[in-house]
Amino acid sequence: MIQYNRHTLNNGLKILVHEDASTPMAVVNIMYNVGAKDEDANKTGFAHLFEHLMFGGSINIPSYDEPLQRAGGENNAYTTNDLTNYYCVLPAKNIETAFWLESDRMLSLAFSKKSLDVQRKVVCEEFKEHYINKPYGDIWHKMRNLAYTTHPYKWMTIGKELSHVENATIEDVKNFFFKFYRPNNAILVVAGNVATNNIIQLAEKWFGNISSGEKYERNLPIEPQQQQAKFLEIKADVPLDAIIKTWHIDARLTKGYYTADLITEIFGGGNSSRLYQSLVKEKQLFSDISCFHFGSIEPGLLTIEGKLTKGISMQKAEEAIQEELIKLTTEQVNNNELQKVKNRTESIITFEDISIMSRANNLALYELLGDAALINNELKKYQEITEADILQYAQTIFDEKNSSTIHYYSKN
Repeated sequence: MIQYNRHTLNNGLKILVHEDASTPMAVVNIMYNVGAKDEDANKTGFAHLFEHLMFGGSINIPSYDEPLQRAGGENNAYTTNDLTNYYCVLPAKNIETAFWLESDRMLSLAFSKKSLDVQRKVVCEEFKEHYINKPYGDIWHKMRNLAYTTHPYKWMTIGKELSHVENATIEDVKNFFFKFYRPNNAILVVAGNVATNNIIQLAEKWFGNISSGEKYERNLPIEPQQQQAKFLEIKADVPLDAIIKTWHIDARLTKGYYTADLITEIFGGGNSSRLYQSLVKEKQLFSDISCFHFGSIEPGLLTIEGKLTKGISMQKAEEAIQEELIKLTTEQVNNNELQKVKNRTESIITFEDISIMSRANNLALYELLGDAALINNELKKYQEITEADILQYAQTIFDEKNSSTIHYYSKN
């Protein structure tokens, strides 16, 4: 059981404190309730651009990294379609340094032309390196656009196209910041060798005077139910042919999500999973194959993705995947197999909770989802899924009309 205390400042900043005296360290984690899904369709990539801009100097502190390193700390950040997270770990005795740095970033960035130019160039290079020049790099740009017609999950966190970040102005950036990077749109989690009362005092001191800003009311378009199978063929300079197939699944807090998560374990959870055992090891049709989803908060995609063994036809590979889908949608999984994937899921969750950094991140995520108590209750949701639930949900999602498929051919 992970214990935590909760407090909210007058400006709306939510604070969760998890005390752990077994470590000399502390983690300061700030999660902003903004991701790529909150962007203007004509100005995408901004949430990810901010992940970089936040390290380019704030209104009173020209360098973020240098003072943190002097205090013995290190930091990082990540952006998804749903959220943006910043965290640092440092000796607990130096924790006020993190409060000083993070509060100044939340107050306001420096918004210098130089910082924007530097970080824009970094993001554009990243876009080119990972999504344009890299083999298979465009596969998720293409798949998201194929699978979604309406919802902003249509684009990746890096952005829909390079020009959006290339053309970003200081004014665009300021508007984005003051809309989303406000105390009432943020969750501050502190975990480690700390005392709750002290953390609340520090939060009041450093964050209490920051203006809450206007409350962001999210009102995203709902993706209509897919009515027919979608297909795209790509030819590119890649080493092997590949298949990627997706199906729409339910949102993060539904029973369907937990069922889908267990299905990805049955199909793709390591070398003992069905797809690996059958299609890689036994039939040798694929050099590798995986089944996964992105943990999306809103209705997401379950994916099967594989690279074909040289000489195997796309049709044969497709038929083999179809055989595995038919098995899962016509025969109940046996209790042993289901228990094995539940045990694997439990071990993943338990292992995650060993590190205070993961605990801090997960507390922030569950609070963002609506209730930090989920950190202690989520495993129960997996344990409640039955063999009949797996069969019924597999039959629901693996409907051909709900599928999107890309055949990615090698020119070689």
